[in-house]
Amino acid sequence: MSRQEFPGWHGTTIIGVRKAGTVVIAGDGQVSLGQTVIKGTARKVRRLSPGGYDVVAGFAGSTADAFTLLERLESKLEATPGQLARASVELAKDWRTDKYLQKLEAMLIVSDGRDLFVITGAGDVLEPEHNVTAIGSGGNYALAAARALMDSDASAEDIARRAMAIAADICVYTNGNLTVETIAGGS
Repeated sequence: MSRQEFPGWHGTTIIGVRKAGTVVIAGDGQVSLGQTVIKGTARKVRRLSPGGYDVVAGFAGSTADAFTLLERLESKLEATPGQLARASVELAKDWRTDKYLQKLEAMLIVSDGRDLFVITGAGDVLEPEHNVTAIGSGGNYALAAARALMDSDASAEDIARRAMAIAADICVYTNGNLTVETIAGGS
């Protein structure tokens, strides 16, 4: 079965919200194969601590591909301690130029509490304009909901949770079983 014929793994929404000196990355737990839910409790948001430097990462796409990218990101962070932007750019460069990595199908949202980035296989390291970013099948729903809530008195975590609940109500590949990681940083 070729890659185009394979129905593919679907089913994730990851959101990153930065507000009042805190960044929250939240992800749902659903993994689907075609139209079947394979697992409802996957953990797609993880805390990395290379050399005692905390980073939170969430992934959408193929799980094996995402773990490969997370391992590479950890290596880049170990080589450039405390420099998430530099490590992210180095990972994106490798991802774009390495023939093995080019085949990986995943995206990452990463934060050290100060910076918040989306890293893609196209070589992009994107910083959100409005302190909110989202990826995955329900990403646009979560992004729109969170943007609408950013001017409220709600905390970063409340915004992320509410946005994810809205995405789960709309996107059939997203469920309400959340993993939420919070990391403090700058404003």
